[in-house]
Amino acid sequence: MSLSPRERRILAEIERALEQDDPELVRRVAEIDETEWARGARPGARGLRGRAPRAWVIYVAVTLVIVCLLIAVLTT
Repeated sequence: MSLSPRERRILAEIERALEQDDPELVRRVAEIDETEWARGARPGARGLRGRAPRAWVIYVAVTLVIVCLLIAVLTT
């Protein structure tokens, strides 16, 4: 989903203000972007590897809750 022209303008204003307020943070973010490019990833792209572990954690948590509820119901 792309940004509207108004949203792009607002984002550019925020970036300019950030560059003036905290140049050290801007430098560190630029280093992170360079690292991502060096690894072959597009900036801002997480891919499936970033989401898969989270999905497994949710699956395991839901499974544990269901098992605990079943045990509680069966033992009472």
